[in-house]
Amino acid sequence: MNNVDFGKTAADYGRYRAGFPPKLFQRLHDQFGIGMAGQRLLDLGTGTGTLARGFAKQGAIVTGLDKAVSLMTEAQRLDAEEGVSITYQEGVAEDTGLPTNSFEVVTAGQCWHWFDRPQAAAEVWRLLVAGGWLVIAHFDWLPLPGNMVEAMETLVVQHNPAWHFGGTTGIHAQWLPDVSMAGFKDLETFSFDVDVPYSHEGWRGRIRASSGVAASLTPEQVQQFDAEHAAILSERFPEAPLLVPHRVWALIARKPL
Repeated sequence: MNNVDFGKTAADYGRYRAGFPPKLFQRLHDQFGIGMAGQRLLDLGTGTGTLARGFAKQGAIVTGLDKAVSLMTEAQRLDAEEGVSITYQEGVAEDTGLPTNSFEVVTAGQCWHWFDRPQAAAEVWRLLVAGGWLVIAHFDWLPLPGNMVEAMETLVVQHNPAWHFGGTTGIHAQWLPDVSMAGFKDLETFSFDVDVPYSHEGWRGRIRASSGVAASLTPEQVQQFDAEHAAILSERFPEAPLLVPHRVWALIARKPL
């Protein structure tokens, strides 16, 4: 899917995509010392700042980097609403242009698969101080037999056969070789599940703000998809709110001292 542009989804992305749950930040803080007050942290592929804001709330000094300026504009609006300050910079993960050895932590939330992964891992290595941490995190919906996620994924493929991100288990062990080959050590992973409440409107907005819909279809195609999605929800999943199953997964790795 080479035509994906999340900048086209900025409004829905900022309004409807649920951020990572507080439990993730608490666990990284308590177990690994990641996101501590005063810690210099870079969030790659920051989008609307869902990871960046969580760490900034804990007192970290956060920079967010993304190639989509419209998403970072939405991030600044959300930052202002929540009373946090984050520095944003336009750029790409593989060649950030930022100084060597300038961060204690580099994070990538829901975006590692969009990068040239070996180049991104090498760039993270360059940016981190010795003993610094890399965190790759995901927050994925879970398609289960007969649930609203499975129905939505089926509909997305009908409208966009090129979309191939369905059927996830929310576990991304394929990223471990990326960081090992770059020289990182002390790899650990963890996961936990959570049900995320969405109104029908909110779930429709969340799906519009995905790679298979508004980030790659025309406005007319998005409108047709959304109408069919609304009908499926009304007919098959009338309950409100919808409790959408999600899995949080994180890979933590360290640059050796």
